[in-house]
Amino acid sequence: MNVRKNSVTIYNPISGEIIPLDSVPDPVFSRKVFGEGLAIIPVNGEVYAPITGKVVHVSPSQHSIAMITEEGFEVLLQLGLETEELAGKGFDILVKPGEKINASERLGTFNLAFIEERGKEIISVLVFPNLKEKDGLLSVRSFGEVRVGVELAHVSNKK
Repeated sequence: MNVRKNSVTIYNPISGEIIPLDSVPDPVFSRKVFGEGLAIIPVNGEVYAPITGKVVHVSPSQHSIAMITEEGFEVLLQLGLETEELAGKGFDILVKPGEKINASERLGTFNLAFIEERGKEIISVLVFPNLKEKDGLLSVRSFGEVRVGVELAHVSNKK
């Protein structure tokens, strides 16, 4: 793979099956309202950092974590769909806004069985909200079964 000068490696944050974002049963994500990305059908609830950078925001319900790379690419990891309605139950996120993170560092856990028992989707999404404004490009290495910490994709400036 030809890695560009302004390229950032994205590591798989959750072990599971990587699927295209347009396969997600939530139109906000499948229509890429929050930007380009991919989705993960998790096999366990262990969550790791997809990038080296900084935590910008952790939702009060702990279902989403916003991060930014040192190069300025925004990264949003949403754990499950419509899981904000669980008000933080089933989530144990260990990081706080402002903390520096390293790729593949443990961020916390989410309880897949608990989420499914409440009728929510466990499919999680990894999107890049400012990719278009940065004239960026997402290159996904492959879809299918991928374990946590594996090089998953690259984001880079087109120029």
